[in-house]
Amino acid sequence: MFTFPSLRLCLVVVAMFLFTFAPAGRSVLAQEATDDAELRRQLAMGEKLLGKTPDRAAVLYFLAETHALLKEPYEAMARLKECINAKEGFDPSGDPVFRGMKFSAEFKHLTELAHKDFPQMTRAQFAFVSPEKDLIPEGLAYDPEQDVFYLSSLHLKKILRIPRQAPDRSSDFVPGDRYNLLPVLGIRLDPADDSVWSASWLDNGKTELLHFDKTGTLLGRFSLPGETKHGFNDLVVLRDGPVFVTDTAGNQVYRFDPKSRAFEQLSLNRVMFQPNGIALSEDEQFLFVADQFGILRYEIKSGRSVELSPGASNTLAGTDGLYWRNGSLIAVQNGIGSPRIAAFQLSGDGLHVAKTTILENRSAFTTLPTTGAIRGDKFYFIVNSQLDNLNGDRILDPTTLAPVRIGVLGLP
Repeated sequence: MFTFPSLRLCLVVVAMFLFTFAPAGRSVLAQEATDDAELRRQLAMGEKLLGKTPDRAAVLYFLAETHALLKEPYEAMARLKECINAKEGFDPSGDPVFRGMKFSAEFKHLTELAHKDFPQMTRAQFAFVSPEKDLIPEGLAYDPEQDVFYLSSLHLKKILRIPRQAPDRSSDFVPGDRYNLLPVLGIRLDPADDSVWSASWLDNGKTELLHFDKTGTLLGRFSLPGETKHGFNDLVVLRDGPVFVTDTAGNQVYRFDPKSRAFEQLSLNRVMFQPNGIALSEDEQFLFVADQFGILRYEIKSGRSVELSPGASNTLAGTDGLYWRNGSLIAVQNGIGSPRIAAFQLSGDGLHVAKTTILENRSAFTTLPTTGAIRGDKFYFIVNSQLDNLNGDRILDPTTLAPVRIGVLGLP
């Protein structure tokens, strides 16, 4: 659920919280650029992936970002040019990683090409606003029984309860000073009893899976054993209890059994890189997991996984928030340069994208989106997470904080 300026926690290359909460907004990478050895390792990994994923342009964009962080503009431009020429939707104009190149004639030309192939799209409308400016929200969930939204906060380390028809009457579902919580990210309702699950994560590697009852009382907090660095980000909950959660810092996905309180690592068909958004098909047969390079489909019963094919002139890369609706995946993509929101209708066999609908692109509603929630045929989403104004527990510039806006889109 984190996505950063290039990424949500975009989510951009080496960062996604490898070392700091950074700027989701984005430029986790930029703040991690001091570790050249790590960047070289990432570069080598990317080079090995070329030609081995359905989406070559996603790997090219990753390589371009990494070269830019290494202050290698010629190599970065070469990779970026090949990526943009694939016409998949990558738009470097909104990526702070390329700030040192954006005034060059070649970069401007590539940006113009990207904007020509994927023009601005404005369909969203304003839904409501949260009065607290320093929330730095990450997760959004909807409870149809009570007609309320739950909004998680990274900075204030709490969860808000917001009535849809009276958002000005929002209140703390879980106050920030009650349980000494870590920054709160993904949030989902348990379909069995409407209790609330959420993921929490601090930049030093501490991470917990949290469970609250309908009143906001903490039922349990669960973490992985050992000293390895982990970072729970987004999650889904099955009707019979199990929880699947992405581990962005550990590059893994886990299944958590509430009865045994045990975590089980999923075995996937390829190594994940900063897994983030996660969605569940309505029949609960398939799990969809997004990372920097695309989306994997995991068959829950058999344990088999396969990468979805985006098709020509299309990308599934850089997805932060991910949701399932009527055979389509709704994605908040903030890891492709400039954020956009798209609906990907899957084929009958569920293995490739049959149709892509860009719902919002380069508008006032894609300032820094991260996640959202589906209510009927509407998609509510965080418009201005302000992740780029948070560094650890510190707001970088309090004077630029604004009320958190929630937008709404009609779904195809």
